Amino acid sequence: MSYAKVILKQGKERSIERKHPWVFSGAVFGISQEVTDGEMVDVTSQDGKHLGTGYFSDKGSIVVRLLTFGEEVFDQTFWKNKIKAAWYLRTQLFDFEQTNAFRVIHGEGDGISGLIIDFYNNNWIIQAHSTGIYIQLKEIAAAIQELFPDQCASIYCKSSSSLPKIGTDFFLFGNTEHTVAKENGVLFHVNWMEGQKTGFFLDQRDNRALLGHYARGKKVLNTFCYTGGFSAYAGRSGAELVTSVDISEKAVALAQHNMELNGLVENHQAVASDVFEFMKENKANYDVIVLDPPAFAKSIKNKHTATQAYKRLNIAGFKALAPNGILFTFSCSQVIDDVLFYNTVAAAAIESGRTIRVLHKLTQGPDHPVNIYHPEGAYLKGLVLFVE
Repeated sequence: MSYAKVILKQGKERSIERKHPWVFSGAVFGISQEVTDGEMVDVTSQDGKHLGTGYFSDKGSIVVRLLTFGEEVFDQTFWKNKIKAAWYLRTQLFDFEQTNAFRVIHGEGDGISGLIIDFYNNNWIIQAHSTGIYIQLKEIAAAIQELFPDQCASIYCKSSSSLPKIGTDFFLFGNTEHTVAKENGVLFHVNWMEGQKTGFFLDQRDNRALLGHYARGKKVLNTFCYTGGFSAYAGRSGAELVTSVDISEKAVALAQHNMELNGLVENHQAVASDVFEFMKENKANYDVIVLDPPAFAKSIKNKHTATQAYKRLNIAGFKALAPNGILFTFSCSQVIDDVLFYNTVAAAAIESGRTIRVLHKLTQGPDHPVNIYHPEGAYLKGLVLFVE
């Protein structure tokens, strides 16, 4: 099938030849005909060499997101092959008896820029981050149903936050609104219709498990707790006390509910409070603290403000941490790279005046893979610090 051609300026084909999936507006020499947002286009060099095919975007600086560097046709077979390959990888990562909640498609990491698919106990939640993917949703849903008829209770499109113009979210198949999912044997109630993102933050799975290693017999503070993922792992590992803090009363209630699901309420307290205020009032009270805030920087223009916010947060964390404590600190802001995050935490450490060692550098779980040709996919940064 032939599509409209996006022709690159001389020399701009090199990044595509290295299999980077994005074409920026500054690289475009011209377009062979008028195209609309989401339409499939071929990308060529000025001498007519075919470089790849993807969908056009009239929003932002990325004008084409490539789906293939070959000559494939974008029918249901294409989507089936992509989803099947991604599912095979997940079978290598998880024991499905212990973990039935994971990401199946992670955008560029699984070769489909703009598509997120999360799986919760036989329920598939799709987020389209571009019009091009949104147009393909019926084909994608049909591929899921054909491939996994026994593991498909429902398919839900939750794209209104990433694509506001679509209006409401909707079911592509079935009508299940929530479930109890399992992660490393820990139970979590997941409601994709009302929860943030697709209902749960799957990218922290391995980091939650690591927290459990340090939590036994300790007083643990989980800030920005949302559904209490870190809290449940700490409680299961035998923490003396687990405190879940979030400014949202709804989030705190979710955290409490998940602790109840796992029989961990006895040593748990849920507090609806501003995190900064809570830590200010509880100096040196906790042996282990988790700082996992929402993204402080949504775009490059917020980078400086976000950096200062991360610094203030980590200073507050150091003050609330007891001597010889452990601090888990994270940033999920894509525009804050790992070097800047490290330096920001180091600046907070200097101001705290405490002796601090780095024990671990953390990132997202392997079901959120990074395409080696697209390093921008590494968004989650974390440090585990021993603070004397």
